[in-house]
Amino acid sequence: MPARCFDFRAGFGVGFIDGSYVKAHQHSAGAIGKSPQAIGKSRAGRTSKINLAIDAYGLPIAFNITGGEVNDCTEAPGIIESLPGTQFFIMDKGYESERIRDMIEARGSKAVIRVNEIRNEKIRLLTGTYINKDTWSKMRLPTLSGSEGVATRYDKLGRNYESTVAIACSYLWLPM
Repeated sequence: MPARCFDFRAGFGVGFIDGSYVKAHQHSAGAIGKSPQAIGKSRAGRTSKINLAIDAYGLPIAFNITGGEVNDCTEAPGIIESLPGTQFFIMDKGYESERIRDMIEARGSKAVIRVNEIRNEKIRLLTGTYINKDTWSKMRLPTLSGSEGVATRYDKLGRNYESTVAIACSYLWLPM
């Protein structure tokens, strides 16, 4: 279940969903306990991944933290469910799957996801809308990762790191 930062404002009925990898510091591994702490092992070493949903104003709405090896498609359904009233879901290629497209269309919304090259069928992309996705994700994900506590994970426990990300998201809401 993704963490909710704030209530979803109607905005323009647009939800942008994107993911960002975060390098975990060497001392962040090894928490005592059996529950997973959202630190995964991948080619880049120990990493965590923040799946972030932002609204049309570029403000974070919901996020989910997983290990770095977890695929985007597995986390998207939870984030999609946390955005009620969204007419357009704009995502990158990592979220491209038939299951996610069907889930979005079942809600009566439109999926704007760049098609993966492997797919045989061609799906028309709303190009102007997808360009907006690049604008917002380039604005917000680096801003969120600009905080040292978010850009490099120093916390051993997943709940502590989730709190750090929630505080960083709330700072983005302050100018409003």
